[in-house]
Amino acid sequence: MPITKPVTLAAAVAVAATTVAAVAAGTTAAEAAPKTARVTGTADVRLTYWPDKDVRTFSFDAVSAPFTQPKNGAPDGLPTDARGTVKVSHWVADENVTVRFTAEVDCLATSPGNAALTAVVKEADGPVADWVGKRLGFSVQRDRVGFSWSVVNGVQNDKGEWEEAKTGTCMAPAAFAPATRGGYKIRHAELQPFPQK
Repeated sequence: MPITKPVTLAAAVAVAATTVAAVAAGTTAAEAAPKTARVTGTADVRLTYWPDKDVRTFSFDAVSAPFTQPKNGAPDGLPTDARGTVKVSHWVADENVTVRFTAEVDCLATSPGNAALTAVVKEADGPVADWVGKRLGFSVQRDRVGFSWSVVNGVQNDKGEWEEAKTGTCMAPAAFAPATRGGYKIRHAELQPFPQK
């Protein structure tokens, strides 16, 4: 165990140096925390409930942009406003066809290691061309993704029939699909307070 003391001492020195640097700069830990959340990366995922040879690829480049999207009832926008893109590609093995769509991010909320975001489809290949204008929900962890159009987000209509529910901003399921290649980076930032009038 002789290595324990030097490692502990080195760690203590590093923490002290960081604290001194923050104090010297006149900032607190809260002030030094990131002001914007971000999700980036690309990964292929598998559906454990639907084994097949298909390749489903999800790419995220999303950043929070608080109070930038005025809307009815929120003229200054919301702390979850965001911008960026989501790109999804699905190679269907049985047909040797790839279907793609691109969506524009409109909402992002994070916690350490997790993100929930929504994006509105702007461009889509033929089989999903009717998705243009549709909001989709995504959840992201370092090596997992969840999305709103498969086995989740169901609702019963007045006839008792099940159908896909409309997705509200930042609404996403748990990240249920594990990555088989690639991964994601999530930078957490606390939601900012509403502007004072």
